[in-house]
Amino acid sequence: MTKGGMESVEVFTSEGKGRGLKAQKEFLPGDVIFAEPAYAAVVFDSLTHVICHTCFKRQERLHRCGQCKFAYYCDRTCQRAAWLNHKNELAARIMWKMEREGSGLSEGCLVSIDDLQNHVENFGEEEKKDLRVDVESFLEFWPPQSQQFGMQYISHIFGVINCNAFTLSDQRGLQAVGVGIFPNLCQANHDCWPNCTVIFNNGKIELRALSKISPGDELTVSYVDFLNVSEERRRQLKKQYYFDCTCEHCKKQIKDDLMLAVKEGDNKPSAEMVKEVIQFSKDTLEKINKARLEGVYHEVVKLCRDCLKKQEPVLGDTNLYLLRILSIASEVLSYLQMFEEAADYAKRMVDGYMKIYHPNNAQLGMAVMRAGVTHWHAGLIEAGHGMICKAYAILLITHGPSHPITKDLEVMRVQTEMELRMFQQNEFMYYKMREAALKNQKIQVMPEPSNETAPSLFHKKE
Repeated sequence: MTKGGMESVEVFTSEGKGRGLKAQKEFLPGDVIFAEPAYAAVVFDSLTHVICHTCFKRQERLHRCGQCKFAYYCDRTCQRAAWLNHKNELAARIMWKMEREGSGLSEGCLVSIDDLQNHVENFGEEEKKDLRVDVESFLEFWPPQSQQFGMQYISHIFGVINCNAFTLSDQRGLQAVGVGIFPNLCQANHDCWPNCTVIFNNGKIELRALSKISPGDELTVSYVDFLNVSEERRRQLKKQYYFDCTCEHCKKQIKDDLMLAVKEGDNKPSAEMVKEVIQFSKDTLEKINKARLEGVYHEVVKLCRDCLKKQEPVLGDTNLYLLRILSIASEVLSYLQMFEEAADYAKRMVDGYMKIYHPNNAQLGMAVMRAGVTHWHAGLIEAGHGMICKAYAILLITHGPSHPITKDLEVMRVQTEMELRMFQQNEFMYYKMREAALKNQKIQVMPEPSNETAPSLFHKKE
């Protein structure tokens, strides 16, 4: 079936998976297959006064709703668009919309909210207990004068939110700001090596092609970060989405060997030594998380350096525990403006990521971008410009040319290209001019490091 603006895709029954989406025409890498506004969405409580409750952009000055005194909007246009919905949180918003429009198919939707999977029957005892608390709290909150819904139906809605909610990010994709339900996108099945990616852009979720897709091909997205061995990805998927992943990468454990790599050659470490270093790495990551939460970044750097000394003689260059430490070290050192050391770690991180991730992976593109900026600020203009160009090529596919972060990257690409030409013409003059510029302007490569990774579009239950 197709409906309103969704003519390029079709809902079908995917063997062993239930419903899925397949292409009705050919798509090339970077093509937008469809863009979908949220059926219902909410902004996180901590960000209600800085994020527009309709387009989810971060703004300097927002207009507070004069009726509820809670929601904030960019302007009257965004406020009018949300007027009928903003009074309730996500579950309430869904039912508020149903009260107005009914529970059938909404304009542009391939399936109704009623038809979305809730997986309540798969809940464990603790999850069922939490669900009962959610339903009881909702009934206390729901206005008595509004249409009343039965306990079973409310449970269905909470189950849908639990399994199908997507995280909404700010306009640059750097901070999670809310959660929404997108019925069409919910039909896309998971694959650890997908042919599509999901990005939040200009108030809508976009499904974008990562590779060439032929008519009749199933459209797949990844629900979890690929930078985990297949056993761990399958565990995460089973816990969050209640299915066993049978994708080729999981069945054949593709790239697991890279993510578990150890040093080879005459000094190959023993299995016992590898086990010891892995455990040391896990313990260090816990200490790092604690130090980051407390904002003690020099302690984070010390922990990373000590861990790397343990890891480097034992773990291979693509080992995921080594890559995690390198990622944290490069980010925090950049924040502390220790750019040369940060650039070294960032380069090693990117080299490892390039061997593991899909070449058009959004997280790879963001990591290459950060590494390029770090090299640029370290004065390594040739490597920096090369990485920024590589990141730009990836993000053109994963985010598209109109996304704010792609636009930012284009500005950096042009700037570094100009500086590279200057460097190639007169290296001495380039460094003198750079030195003079740095004396007049303090460099800030990124905001204060967060204890959270870049937001995944797939909402994780707590």
